[in-house]
Amino acid sequence: MPTEKRKYTVNRSTFVHKDAREQYEMRVHKRLIDIVEPTSKTVDSLMSLNLPAGVDVEIKM
Repeated sequence: MPTEKRKYTVNRSTFVHKDAREQYEMRVHKRLIDIVEPTSKTVDSLMSLNLPAGVDVEIKM
């Protein structure tokens, strides 16, 4: 799955100096894991994962 990139350009000053700009980039990485024959133990262990902030897991049956 491709990495989604969002780029933002903001002026550093509030009025003039259009040449002075700050650029920010946010990247969203997506991964797909296909489990062919999941057991109840596998599903329970995936549901109870401790993940850092900003990491999301979606489980579809």
